[in-house]
Amino acid sequence: MNKSAQLQIRVSPEQKYRIKAKALRAGEDVSRWVLRRLLPECADELQSMIDTLGASPQLRSQMLAEVHDFLVSSDSIQLGQALTNLDLSELAAFEANYVAAMVETACANRDISSPPWLKRIAPLADPWFATSLKSLRLHLLTASPPPFRRRNLYIDSTLGARV
Repeated sequence: MNKSAQLQIRVSPEQKYRIKAKALRAGEDVSRWVLRRLLPECADELQSMIDTLGASPQLRSQMLAEVHDFLVSSDSIQLGQALTNLDLSELAAFEANYVAAMVETACANRDISSPPWLKRIAPLADPWFATSLKSLRLHLLTASPPPFRRRNLYIDSTLGARV
């Protein structure tokens, strides 16, 4: 990434000393240390997947699978960093709800708090079933994990299990 812009912030002399000391202990210059803390690479990676999902609806299955794999393979710290400022605003309602349900499930599995932005995503108005077979709908109504059911999504597997 081309870094051609500069950002200045005002800090007290004590804050400047503490920031420099922490960067030094991490073996980094101040800019790299601050950027890594504020914009962790895992957050960029997940946001890139979300951006691709929003821009390329034809890749929905592939991108949802990639998001799934990211959520499953991330540890609690990475997950917390990646989810803090995740932006789903460019996603259609279905994709936003599906990602939100996966995020909520991942947070529950890692015993970390769900990010507050999840509450801003309204559930789907109409139920969506993972199959068109009417004979399986009763099963999906009862087998779907709670985060998916709350969002009107009815599936037969959850985070960590693929069909």
